[in-house]
Amino acid sequence: MPASTSRLSRPTAPAAVAQKAEDQRPRRIHIAGDSTASQKYAPAAPETGWGMALPWYLAPGIEVVNHAMNGRSSRSFVAEGRLDAIRDVIRPGDVLLVQFGHNDQKPEPIGTEPWTTYRSHLLLYLDAARERGAEPVLLTPASRRRFGDDGNAVGTHGLYPDAMRALAATEGVRLVDVTALTIALWQELGPEGSLLSFLPERQDNTHFSPAGAGQVAQLVARGLLATGVLAEHEVARLHENVPMECFAWPEPAAQVTGQIRR
Repeated sequence: MPASTSRLSRPTAPAAVAQKAEDQRPRRIHIAGDSTASQKYAPAAPETGWGMALPWYLAPGIEVVNHAMNGRSSRSFVAEGRLDAIRDVIRPGDVLLVQFGHNDQKPEPIGTEPWTTYRSHLLLYLDAARERGAEPVLLTPASRRRFGDDGNAVGTHGLYPDAMRALAATEGVRLVDVTALTIALWQELGPEGSLLSFLPERQDNTHFSPAGAGQVAQLVARGLLATGVLAEHEVARLHENVPMECFAWPEPAAQVTGQIRR
């Protein structure tokens, strides 16, 4: 009888328990982007997306859900229903990292214009995250490996980074300037040293080797900490390199959400 009375005196207990369970769910970081971030599979190895390396720099319990796909622009990602898929699963407290630019430079129907259609499509990602109580974060695109005649690293995305920076300021959204960070990194490494971050055997100065993906993921994680998106207890090993044995290129049939062997 006392037990029955106790239950009746707290009619909202199930809701309270459900809310507590919701609050205790691990925070998730979703990535919307292109091939520079996406999961790679066995046929593409050793090409590596930085999203594959990001979990190494996060505290245990924080999950990376990597929705990035090869060849997508801010426009085509939406047109294919991929943003709708994120909207269906993103939860309050989650983070949505949005990084496009490489394929936005292509002609229509994939490409966009920096100050018009690029901006309007990026707004769709911001709105989708906010509608679900998640935090959108803009990431300017990782710069390709390119050096001028004077030996200095140069940007490769025209006005797209500027357009994204301006949008972040207007919308009050936090931004990690991966464009500026990677230009500085390639400059530091130099024309020869930066080769190891890419795939010179394929004459590919856009997509990353495991080392390059780890370097960019490290920049992203540090940026998320510096901008206050993540707290100190949510990051890890920010001064370490990702060990090669931590990377995995599953067979194409496998379903991967961005886990890494920690």
